[in-house]
Amino acid sequence: MSASVAATTVRKDESQLRQKRMIEEHFDRLSDAPETGEKTAYTFVPGNLTELLRCFDLLPVLPEINALQAGMRGLSRQYIALAEKHGHSEDVCTYVKCDYGMMKSGNVGPTGKKVPDPDLLLLSYTGCFTFLKWFEILQREYECPVVMLHVPYQGDGKITDSMKKYVVDQLREKVIPVLEDVSGVAYDEDRLREQLARSAQAEDDLVWVLQSAKQRPSPIDAYFGGVYYIGPIFTAFRGTEDAVEYYRELRAEVEERLAAGLGPVTPDGEIDDERYRIVVEGPPNWTNFREFWKMFTDEGAVVVASTYTKVGGVYDFGFRHDPDRPLETLAEYCMGCYTNLNLPSRVRMLSEYVRDYDADGFLVNSIKSCNSFSAGQLLILREVENATGKPGGFVESDLVDPRYFSASNIKNRLESYFQMIEQKRSGGRA
Repeated sequence: MSASVAATTVRKDESQLRQKRMIEEHFDRLSDAPETGEKTAYTFVPGNLTELLRCFDLLPVLPEINALQAGMRGLSRQYIALAEKHGHSEDVCTYVKCDYGMMKSGNVGPTGKKVPDPDLLLLSYTGCFTFLKWFEILQREYECPVVMLHVPYQGDGKITDSMKKYVVDQLREKVIPVLEDVSGVAYDEDRLREQLARSAQAEDDLVWVLQSAKQRPSPIDAYFGGVYYIGPIFTAFRGTEDAVEYYRELRAEVEERLAAGLGPVTPDGEIDDERYRIVVEGPPNWTNFREFWKMFTDEGAVVVASTYTKVGGVYDFGFRHDPDRPLETLAEYCMGCYTNLNLPSRVRMLSEYVRDYDADGFLVNSIKSCNSFSAGQLLILREVENATGKPGGFVESDLVDPRYFSASNIKNRLESYFQMIEQKRSGGRA
C-alpha cells in the first residue's frame, strides 16, 4: 500500500538556495587559491576543527564530502575502478578509493573546478582507523605537512578530565604551532571565541530543527532530508555568519511547516500521509540516494531520527561549543562525535530516539565498506529491540560503490519490514 505524496514541483526554500550559494562560493575560493595565495587544509568531518582552521585563514577541504558528492554525481564508479587499478583492495573504504580516483583524475570538485592541493593535512582521529591510512596515502601524493590530533575513544562511555587534558595539550603544543607555521598567522584566542559563539548559535537552531520531528506529522525527514540540514555545520562553515544565517532561515521554514501541519518535503513532493515513523542507524547510500529515499516515501515512511546526522557532532543531548572554554570545548566536541562512542552508548542513544520520537521501529543500513559504523550493528539492532519493544530491520548497501546497491533486494527487505510493523500494530502497540 503506497502513501500519498503530493506530486508538485518542489520549491527550493531560501535556506536551500543559501546553502547552494555557500558551497559554490567556497569551491570558487578553493579553485582560485593558487592565484590568491589562500591556503587549504584537508581534514575530516567527525571531530573537525573548522573554527580553529578559520582562525588561521585556512580553507577547509573534506575528502569524504568530495567522495559522497562524486557518488551523487554518478562519478564514483570510475574513480573507484581507477583506485582498484592502482592496487587498492575491493574491501577498502569506498570513500578512500573514490577520493583517490578523483585525485588521480584531476581532483575536480562538484562545481566543475579543480580542488587545490593541500597545504596541510589535519587528521583529527575520531573512532575511524581508516582515516589514518587515508592520510598516509594523501601524504605520499602531496608531500605536504601532516599534523594529527589523537582523540581518545570513549571506551567507558564518558569523557574524563585526563582525556580532555590530553587533547587540549595536543592542540596547544602540536596542532596550533603547525597551523601558525603553515599559515603565517598567529593564534588569536579571541578570534576563536567569536567563531565558537557563532557555532553555538547555529547548533541551537539545528537541534530545534531535528527535534521538530517529535511532532506528528514530522515536518522533516531526519535522515534523507537531514543530510542537507547538517551540511554547513558539519563541513566548512561552522563558526561563520553564513552558517548562522542558514540555520536561522531553515528553522523559520520548518516552523512554518510545523504550524501548517505539513509533512516533509521530498524530491517527489510533500508526504501528506505519515504511515511509519522510523529511526535509522548508519550512513545513506549516495550513488542511488534519490531512489533509496523514494522507497521510503512510497510507503509513507518518515525517518524521525538518525545517527548519521550525529557523525559530525552530537548536539541534541546538550553539547554546544563554549566560547568561554575554547580549547576544552574543541576537545569535548571531538571526543563526543558519534563514531567515537562505544556500543552501549550508541544503544542508549538509539533507544532514546525510538522512545522520544515515538518511532514505530528501528532500521539499520549496514555499509559494506564502513567498519566504523557497521561493526556491532547486529548487536545494536537486537539490544535496541529489547530495550524498546519495537521491531528492527536490516538492509545493506555501500557509501559510493554502486556495485553494492541492489534496489530489488533493498526494496523487498523494506517492504517486509513495514509489513512486520503492521503485524506488530495488529497485535497491539508495544
